[in-house]
Amino acid sequence: MTTDTTWGLVLAGGKSRRMGHDKALLRRDDKSQLSHAVEVLESVLPSVFVSTSGDQRDEPERARFSQIVDRYENMGPVAGILSAMDEYPDVNWLVVACDLPNIEVDTVEYLLQRVDTTRPFTAYSSSHDSLPEPLCAVYRAGSDTLIRGFVDDGINCPRKMLIRSDTCLLKQPDPASLDNVNTPDDLDGSILEAAS
Repeated sequence: MTTDTTWGLVLAGGKSRRMGHDKALLRRDDKSQLSHAVEVLESVLPSVFVSTSGDQRDEPERARFSQIVDRYENMGPVAGILSAMDEYPDVNWLVVACDLPNIEVDTVEYLLQRVDTTRPFTAYSSSHDSLPEPLCAVYRAGSDTLIRGFVDDGINCPRKMLIRSDTCLLKQPDPASLDNVNTPDDLDGSILEAAS
């Protein structure tokens, strides 16, 4: 798969309720976790956007990047994915969450090199439970029809969507690459720290 029709989307529109403060602003050395995720995608893709909610668009760190503002409410990550597909319907989207401290270029390149162009989604299987990892996955152009069908049926969870679809699943070369941080306990022992 060539990357000229695949763009990157970093999901950073969540409320971070379990963490207690904005996960996109967690620090890693001299930069935010959001900045790290954007840089990883920019190293292999021609265009990268940050997905954000309307009330976060002017937050200074998010404002540094090209944004796609959610057009849907109360849908979680699917709001960002569908909003990107609405704005650029002919693009395949490599979607990653902003809270993956171990994600690196190798993880993204491996996924891109193995995209199944005959299936709507290509994702890693979780190293913890073997289920699809929907927040480091490629959503092919046109798969929004499938996603909207799930939403119409009351399914907003992207993992459930990938489970119930013809998804190409890949084994993670680095089992820790997609570990995320959702709570203060997750933050302990990670390479991230809360912004001061």
